[in-house]
This record gives sequence, C-alpha cells and structure tokens, in this order.
Amino acid sequence: MIKRARKHVGIHAGAFLVACGALLIAAAMPADNSTGGDAATRAKIVRFVRAKFGVPDSTKLTADPLEPSPDPDFLKTTITSDDGKQKRTNHALVSKDHRYLILGNIYAVGSDPRSEMIQRVREQFKIPTATNVTASPARTSSYPNLLATTFIVDDGKQKQTQDFYLTKDNHFFVLGAIFSLSADPKLEALRTLNTVNQPSHGSVSAPVTVVEFGDLQCPTCARLHEFLENELLPKYGNKVRVVYKEFPLASIHDWTLTATVANQCAYQINPETYVPLRTMIFNNQTSFTAANVRDLVINYGELVGLDRLRLAACIDSKASLPRIEENFREGQVVGVQSTPTSFINGKMIVGMPSDDLFKAIDEALRAGK
Repeated sequence: MIKRARKHVGIHAGAFLVACGALLIAAAMPADNSTGGDAATRAKIVRFVRAKFGVPDSTKLTADPLEPSPDPDFLKTTITSDDGKQKRTNHALVSKDHRYLILGNIYAVGSDPRSEMIQRVREQFKIPTATNVTASPARTSSYPNLLATTFIVDDGKQKQTQDFYLTKDNHFFVLGAIFSLSADPKLEALRTLNTVNQPSHGSVSAPVTVVEFGDLQCPTCARLHEFLENELLPKYGNKVRVVYKEFPLASIHDWTLTATVANQCAYQINPETYVPLRTMIFNNQTSFTAANVRDLVINYGELVGLDRLRLAACIDSKASLPRIEENFREGQVVGVQSTPTSFINGKMIVGMPSDDLFKAIDEALRAGK
C-alpha cells in the first residue's frame, strides 16, 4: 500500500515519515548563542541542504557556528532559512568528523531505551494509543557509533516502518534522518531516478530530462503541468524531455489514487493516451469527487481514445498500482516531500518557480556543452 505523505513539507503522523524538506525539522534542543565553529563545515552543510531539498537560490540559508551537543560525538548548529517573507530557524547535528548530518531530534535515554524510544516516537508523531508501536532490537548500522532500530506502526489496517538510531553506548536516541555530507544529492538522484518505460513527453535523446513527481488532485501540479505543456516544452523543443512520476498524497486527497491508477492504466493500455488523459484530469480538477472519479475518468479516457471496458477493468483490478508504488518509493528515496517536485538533470526544484525551472534547464544545457 502506498505510504501517505503531506502535500506541504512537514511531519505527517499517520505516514510515520520524517520530513526533512526545505523548511527542515526543528530539533528539541535549547538555543546556544556562544561563538566559534568550523566555517568550512557550515558552508558544506548549507550547500548540502540546498541541493538535497531543492531550496531555491533566492532563499538565504545560513548555519550558525558549531557547538557541543548533549551527545559528545556530535556538534549542534542552527540552520536559518529566509525567503524574504518569513525567517525560520531549525536545529541540526553534525558528527565531529564532519561526515554526517542529522536533521531531527536527539534525546537522552535511561535504563529502558526501547520503551523510552517508543514513547518518544508516539509523542513526536502524535500516534493514538490504540495504534500499536513496536521497535526491533538494535542492530549495526552503516553509520559509525550508531545502532539502527526499526519501528513498526500498526493501526490494524496497514503497517508503516521507519528506522531510527541509538548510540552504541545506549545513552542517546536519534529521532531523525541521517545524511552523508560527502554525498552529491544531484548524482544520487540521477542514479536513482528511472526514466525507462515511464510516461514522458519529448525526445529520449534530449540533453535535459525533467522528472516531475506530481499528484493529480494538487492544484499547483495542475498549474505546473499547464506550464510544462504550453511554455517550457514549446520553448526548448527537442532539447527537453519530461518524465512523469506519480506521488499521490492519499492522506489529504480523496480521489487522487483512483485517478492515478486510471492514468497509469492508460499508459499500460496505450502509452500515447497517458499525457492527454493527464491533461484532461488536471484541466477538470474541480469536477472530480471521491464518488464520481471512477466514472468521470473512464469518460475522459474514452475521449482520448481508450476502450471503456479495458480501462474500467484495469482500474477495478488496480493493475497499475505496482507502478505507482514504485514511483512513490523512488520519490521518497530522492527526498520528495511535497508536490510538485521536479528534478532537472538531477537538480531538485520544489513547487512551481518558473524562473528557477528555466534557469536550471539553461544551466543544464550549458553544462552539456
């Protein structure tokens, strides 16, 4: 089953996902105004966060001097983002060897770490008492001095899993996401994003590929789709290819999953009908409801040349759901937390900043030369 996520960057309790988007997560630590720190590491943190989470160049990002944290193996810093309208400050941790960044919370634990960790997870994600939360025994992780524990949240209908970390001395619980500061988010995205046998518009030999993760019930996604069709693709012609990925936010949108299943069914039945059907769905978003989505999307499918019976059978059997789930998992791996999110030759762009999209494509074209 597709995991649920927020449309906007943040934490969604039901999804049990740690959201580390452009706004980041505030760590539960007191502020410290002392001076000092490693300027080179702070600059590296800022570059990484900007690239990993698609923070636009127009948003100012800074990291405060590094200071001691409750865990002696980590230093703490405050990351500030300022887009000219709103300033946000968020805490982060970096390992003392400056190799790893933690976006999340760190807590001291006592004599019963597992019970305390489960309680922290319940509090952090506001999980109801009726929902069962368990934690696996701690095991070796790929991060030095940290043990991994898999938390399972089971409400009786579906299970969600997420790994969090415990220091090897069992003194501190890391409730957050860990990233290697030596990784290149752009190269990681290029290695992860599958563009083969995916719905697309444009030449497969185009020097620039835009991979767009969207939700059919998302109004901003509809505006982006219109922009891609009417402005971006006509401007660049055979220089740009758009690959469409599904990221349905089923927790906040009541008809998106059915429509997404139908759109992917269209691709399976006749790939040439995928984009026209997607366009019709976006153009008629306000006409859809959870009650009429199936009938309406079948009608639109027929208008773009699909056989009603074949489309209906595919929708009812959810034959295209595995493709959607694969898209969703892929999006999570590359850090998608909201829709729309696009990758321009691996560079993340969140939302629909048209100037940033044009700029990223122009940069990619120049880099190709």
